[in-house]
Amino acid sequence: MPKSQEKAELEFKALGTDIYFQLVFEKEALDAKKDLADLQAFYLLQEKIFSRFDVESELSFLNANLGKFHPVSADFLQVAKKSLDYNQMTRGLFDPRIIETLEKIGYQKDFKTLDLADIEIEDTKRETLGELEKDLIIKDDKIKFLQRMDFSGIAKGYITDRAGAILQAKKYTNFLLDSGGDMLASGMNQESATWKIDIEGVAERRLLLGLKNEAIATSGIGKRKWESGGKRFHHLINPRDLEKFSFDLQSVTVVASNVTEADIWAKVLFLMGKENGQKLAQEKELKSIFLDYRGNAWISSELKRNNFEL
Repeated sequence: MPKSQEKAELEFKALGTDIYFQLVFEKEALDAKKDLADLQAFYLLQEKIFSRFDVESELSFLNANLGKFHPVSADFLQVAKKSLDYNQMTRGLFDPRIIETLEKIGYQKDFKTLDLADIEIEDTKRETLGELEKDLIIKDDKIKFLQRMDFSGIAKGYITDRAGAILQAKKYTNFLLDSGGDMLASGMNQESATWKIDIEGVAERRLLLGLKNEAIATSGIGKRKWESGGKRFHHLINPRDLEKFSFDLQSVTVVASNVTEADIWAKVLFLMGKENGQKLAQEKELKSIFLDYRGNAWISSELKRNNFEL
């Protein structure tokens, strides 16, 4: 490792979660700190675009003005296009129209400010969602919603990927971006080794992954679950069955080439359940880890090829 190799770090809150950046660099520390501050500003701007809890966000504006085309920002347009693509790719298991069900089960505020004791559950029965492209219509740089949307299932991954591209454009090759567990590990850490990512929840042991130029995301219900009227709920909504809340898994983690892809597939595999999710992971050769509530871990053969320790 060159002696000039240094690191700069930044922690803050955005997108309803904890954000952490680490840069490993040979430039002057002042430049790195400024670049991290610029990246923080980028995150806060993206929050103003995609937050469903901010009444002044771009998303909230479109949700409040259904049935008409409206010009949107370049980032909003890209997320909308990717949402249509992933909706098709996952056969409807990724769908941004779950916002109505989220609100009916009480998830109407940022989870950190939500009082679980005051949650009131409405009837979650709803007609099938139908084809997404009939409700999310794109024409040039304009978008029309026919139903309200929530892009939280894709936006965090997209934002993290965009942040990585910004750093790469500034000639950084070694960095770690952690957006509340959605992580992009580029190059090597300060010790010239792969980035070590700890996977929590494995019973009586530790699972440590070594990542280089890869992304990782976890979808789980360890923190965002609640009970009301003798029924259990969580924030991962199954678009195919809006009244089904599966609890056979604690979490699913996916490693992929980019954070958006890892985030989407982690959610999809979780929604499919333990048996069907593992089958799909094998068919698509997805690098994945399934954790059940006994702390048992199922690790795909593709992921076992990564540098990891148990």
